[in-house]
Amino acid sequence: MSDLHKSFAKSKLAKLPPEAPATFDSSSMNPHDETSHDDDSSSVSSAGTVIPSPSRQLFARTRQGSSASSSLSWKDFFTKELYLTQETDSLRIVHHVYLTPPTDSGPLFVMHHGAGSSGLSFANCAEEIRKILPKAGILSLDARDHGRTSVQREDGGEVELDLSLDTLHRDLVYVVRKTQTEMGWKDLPDLVLVGHSLGGAVITDVAKKGELGSKLLAYAVLDVVEGSAMDALQSMEKYLSTRPSKFPSLTSGIEWHTRSRTIRNRASARVSVPSLLYEEENPTDPSKPWVWRTNLSATKPFWEDWFVGLSRKFLEARGGKLLLLAGTDRLDKELMIGQMQGKYQLQVLPGAGHFVQEDEPTKTAQILVDFYKRNDRSALVLPPKVADMQASAAMKKGAGAPGGFPSGSSVGPFKKT
Repeated sequence: MSDLHKSFAKSKLAKLPPEAPATFDSSSMNPHDETSHDDDSSSVSSAGTVIPSPSRQLFARTRQGSSASSSLSWKDFFTKELYLTQETDSLRIVHHVYLTPPTDSGPLFVMHHGAGSSGLSFANCAEEIRKILPKAGILSLDARDHGRTSVQREDGGEVELDLSLDTLHRDLVYVVRKTQTEMGWKDLPDLVLVGHSLGGAVITDVAKKGELGSKLLAYAVLDVVEGSAMDALQSMEKYLSTRPSKFPSLTSGIEWHTRSRTIRNRASARVSVPSLLYEEENPTDPSKPWVWRTNLSATKPFWEDWFVGLSRKFLEARGGKLLLLAGTDRLDKELMIGQMQGKYQLQVLPGAGHFVQEDEPTKTAQILVDFYKRNDRSALVLPPKVADMQASAAMKKGAGAPGGFPSGSSVGPFKKT
């Protein structure tokens, strides 16, 4: 390059703004720290450059305790929690639920989690639903022997574990009706049942038996079908034997879920995982006092009962039907035939793992809101019957024509043949 060209280039470059520093993504340095784009709460290295984008609210106030692996409170996602007491002949069950009531005749999304999880599995998704549809309500329950729902014998004796499908079915119906009473609702809002894994089997059973009446608009099953569920049960015990049984802290529990990609969204793990663990008062291993609230191995006698007949019930129950999967390979033969016949809506989120509502809360919320809107009867305006339209037109023509028959005539404005 000649001296003339060099001097010309330097004069042009001097007028340009300083070059932006290269970005540094600290998460790329840790191959286990893989989070969804929906995770707006992931930490950024102090050496990194933060790039504003529509999905990252750069100047928004951070939540209290917003370090990468600290827990988040349910209060960030729901407006209240309820403890609903149910007395039976021998048991006292205190059902724990998270609730954000609907407003302005909005629908109520009733969420049922899977085995070993809790109502906070839907926390992030609930928040996203409210962003899209502010009038919607969310009711997310802790199933018995999960989360903060407790079961005690009246005589103080040991409670026999009962997680049969019939029992979980009755619990869900009770929680919905008891919430109606507690909130003073004269009538139930329009309902959309949403169930993940085991919860999908429970809400399908409730929809099939029709105990919630005409208020049940539709139901959505998340990442469970009968065929693949029954196949997965064969390897469930092996999986349970390989996961940690204890943790030194809540933070380590959250980290394990994200590193193992059990939950792929760090923000979801931060709110849901703490409800899955509790700290033992007298731990057998003082270095690891945090253990699982739900003993999944003990639920083995109920596994087959949960899923047998699920596909048939899903297709036969009344109301709108949505099946949201993480992959189409999960479809069994019965559901493939039903899909080809247009009996239900199928959505796939291939970027999610089994916990689709936690891995992709924004996308899941959008799908659920769109699903509700397609089944919303309050917004449905039916066209008048063709016969009524013809009769009305004929009556107007007859009333306006000379010598026409009166509108009350049994003959009408038609000529005899």
